[in-house]
Amino acid sequence: MKNYLHAGRTCTFIAPYAVASGAGFVVGSLFAVASVDTAQGAEVEGEVEGVYAFPKATGANTDAAPGTKIYFDTVTKTYSKTSGGNGVLIGATTRAASTTDTVYRVRLNGVTL
Repeated sequence: MKNYLHAGRTCTFIAPYAVASGAGFVVGSLFAVASVDTAQGAEVEGEVEGVYAFPKATGANTDAAPGTKIYFDTVTKTYSKTSGGNGVLIGATTRAASTTDTVYRVRLNGVTL
């Protein structure tokens, strides 16, 4: 097939801001996870599919059942189960998270936001 480029799980983006390895970022309508620390404006390999552990707040209303939708806040760069005003849906939890857990385990949607 002459027009096939690659599987698309990892794509090259221009970092919209300085991003650390393992941190999420949004470029246009795509959410990705940076593979390395990258300066703003530099090329970065971003994973758009897979299961990742993202930091979460602890305390009341931060628990999640398997399959709970998880949102990335494009302003605060945080993850939660509520969309708020700046939240974009990035995927769903693959296992339960209690109010004392410090991460959500999230399967990325791998689709446009």
